[in-house]
Amino acid sequence: MAQADDWQPSAIAGALAGRAELLQQLRAFFAARGVLEVDTPLLCSDTITDPAITPIACDQAGAKRWLQTSPEYAMKRLLAAGSGPIYQVCKAFRAGEAGGRHNPEFTLLEWYRPGFSLAALMAEVAELVQAVLGTSLHRVVSYRELFQQHLGVDPFVLGAEELERFARQRLDYSGGSEDRDTWLDLLLTHLIEPELEGLVFVYDYPASQAALARLRQEGDITVAERFELYVNGVELANGYFELTDATEQRARFEADNRALAARGEPTRPIDARLLAAMESGLPSCAGVALGLDRLLMMKLGAERVQDVLSFDWSRC
Repeated sequence: MAQADDWQPSAIAGALAGRAELLQQLRAFFAARGVLEVDTPLLCSDTITDPAITPIACDQAGAKRWLQTSPEYAMKRLLAAGSGPIYQVCKAFRAGEAGGRHNPEFTLLEWYRPGFSLAALMAEVAELVQAVLGTSLHRVVSYRELFQQHLGVDPFVLGAEELERFARQRLDYSGGSEDRDTWLDLLLTHLIEPELEGLVFVYDYPASQAALARLRQEGDITVAERFELYVNGVELANGYFELTDATEQRARFEADNRALAARGEPTRPIDARLLAAMESGLPSCAGVALGLDRLLMMKLGAERVQDVLSFDWSRC
């Protein structure tokens, strides 16, 4: 039940005006580049299968519906229908995400560029973020190079047991055995991210972390053609050179559901409309999702994401 004294906004002074200014800046940025603003549904019959993300379900007229964790699937259907370059500013929802950098309901900026390479999209992301934050420099480093530079190991070569031993020696972790990607993620978030200064793009992730990105052979390893942008150690954006093969995408969705079942969790509906759109011809493109609340937080020098929200989840 709501408390009588929690009616006031959680936003700090200047946050509302700062958000309005940021939205105007973003729309001018994309208008100048001929990228069309679109709007897609938030409540859908299908959802993401990624075991690392927990979607929020609700009942609509007796049928189960899902609040979208990202507008990605709907936007890809627009791309397949010939929309051309598109962007969207929208709310997204993820269960269990609350803290200084998280809110279960948050704002995403997502855009797709047919014909762009991953490098071209990284350059455009850098241009936008630099314009918003007033910075001029950024660094680009591969996932492999990042681990070699900061930890002195090759994340593509270490076996699962070697990786676990290495991680346990350096992390205060008392839990049981984890899969390989979990150990890599713990090393990245606890030991590497805090050392990242300024704007840093990390690209070419392990193939096991591809999500909806295309795979590419790079010398002796297979990499996922994706990137993440960090600003002073805070993850801000996640981009892919998009997978366009519907058969491969279905296989990944099914593998996600097997992983959920192995953990004793319910499987999730596979988005058949997305797969049909991919089969009809999703154009070669690169796409990125950027956390708008975090970007505003950085722009205003706020300490918590709740400081830039009109009302955080505890006041709604």
